[in-house]
Amino acid sequence: MEPEANTRQPVALIVGVTGMVGVAFTEALKKPTALGGPWTVYGVSRRPLPTWFPSSLLNKHIMLDTLNQQQTLKILAPLASQITHVFWVAIQVSESEESNISLNSTMLSNVLNALTSSPNSKLSHVTLQTGTQQYLGPIHDPTLLTQLVPRDSPFIEDYPRLPFPNFYYALEDILASYSRSLTYSIHRASIIIGSSTRSYYNSLLTLAVYALVCKHQNYPFRL
Repeated sequence: MEPEANTRQPVALIVGVTGMVGVAFTEALKKPTALGGPWTVYGVSRRPLPTWFPSSLLNKHIMLDTLNQQQTLKILAPLASQITHVFWVAIQVSESEESNISLNSTMLSNVLNALTSSPNSKLSHVTLQTGTQQYLGPIHDPTLLTQLVPRDSPFIEDYPRLPFPNFYYALEDILASYSRSLTYSIHRASIIIGSSTRSYYNSLLTLAVYALVCKHQNYPFRL
């Protein structure tokens, strides 16, 4: 008798699905060439899907405030036997880094607890997106910002942690606490350019094209 093939289809839960990276993940996972596919994709956001979102690519949209532990458990626990991968691209930022740690840690902990508390949990991998605050320190906190010592790029992944509170460190520590039951990967993006009506980073692409034109025409670069 031939061994039974593993036919389990991967099911992704994208937390923060309406953000720039959430949209990109949705589109990438639904491509016929997506690694490990075909994927079933569930998306979580606090608000309804905007009109511009490619909702046809989602198998399910879940409107959920992941800060609410009971609501998160009620909605996500029944899906624990389906979801195999979590893509974490959610973020809440305030001016206090201690508040950032509390908010973002609570969200991630609530989701992971809901998806792993069942004996039938299928969660096997979590992808966490962080960023350059890993190397620069708590840049959103005006009190701590004045104490930071700039680091020159390029940044090195095994740089030691800075002696400041940092919600990225907290999220990594939460994932590490689950390392016996699942694997995880951390992606420290720098500047992200993509589909968004609110990101001022997108203007950098226009600026780069302008710089190339100036160089090609031998014009001075003026802003």
